[in-house]
Amino acid sequence: MGAIGPWQIAIILLLALLLFGGGGKISSIMGDFAKGIKSFRKGLQDDEDKAIDDRSDQAMDVTPAEEKDKA
Repeated sequence: MGAIGPWQIAIILLLALLLFGGGGKISSIMGDFAKGIKSFRKGLQDDEDKAIDDRSDQAMDVTPAEEKDKA
């Protein structure tokens, strides 16, 4: 239970490689992650704007039934 297994050693080595493996790797990874989030949010906003435009193009007839019968 207290012994470190091969998976724990692999995770520690991976973390050490990420931390000390080269200048700016973590910052570039986080920068790419931030760009992905911004792109995702922009895509959601574009979809929402398009849905609003589609709804505004469709006219709804809100005339009461009584007035429709008179016409």
